[in-house]
Amino acid sequence: MKVSIITVSYNSVSTISDTINSVLSQTYNDIEYIIIDGHSTDGTIELINSFGDRISKFISEPDKGMYDAINKGIKISSGDIIGILHSDDFFYDNLVIEKIAKEFEDTNIDAVYGDVLFVSPVDTSKIVRYYSSRLFNSEKFKFGYMPAHPSFYVKRELYDKLGYYKTDYKIAADFELLIRFIHINKINHKYIEMPFVKMRTGGVSNNSIFSRFTLNKEISRACNENGIKTNFFKIYSKYITKIFEFSGKKV
Repeated sequence: MKVSIITVSYNSVSTISDTINSVLSQTYNDIEYIIIDGHSTDGTIELINSFGDRISKFISEPDKGMYDAINKGIKISSGDIIGILHSDDFFYDNLVIEKIAKEFEDTNIDAVYGDVLFVSPVDTSKIVRYYSSRLFNSEKFKFGYMPAHPSFYVKRELYDKLGYYKTDYKIAADFELLIRFIHINKINHKYIEMPFVKMRTGGVSNNSIFSRFTLNKEISRACNENGIKTNFFKIYSKYITKIFEFSGKKV
């Protein structure tokens, strides 16, 4: 069973080596690693090229944003399973893909997801938030809650069947896609109780009040487009539960 891992990057020279090395150090052998770069100008391209043919497929060209780049990666992939690993993230340990693949081999599932750790960008050994998907159910979409997207691994055939990431979303196309896959089409999914990924804090959806407003506006849109009744009070109530995540412990 081949697992395709897709990394999208743009001017990520300071972090992407951690991302790449965490993929290349995985114990699972049948991995296709794809990097889609948005025509970086900071040395990212040269750094990626330094890994040579250890990167299965590498494209660097202007794109229409992160989700357009992810879609490119999916469309050129040949794996049975697809996962996304962003260029400032890295795997929790070298057994992650082996454990994911085993779940697909041993059970009749379409997708898995687990937990992610947010870490300090200065000291990546310091956990500042533990995002657990353990309590997720599809009713929670209306509150703006979803399983941790960086831990979402799904059969590639479902993208062809159910559609790709919508590129007219700036931040929340992952939320919309998970609604479409899990809530609308009710794919057979399973939670794995383990951290998949370490994420540096300061990502695009969390780096300003304006970004959070845009995120929540798009979450509301995604719910409405997919027939989920919600409102801003419900969506913003999720920040109450996030307080417990910042203890750095699983909840």
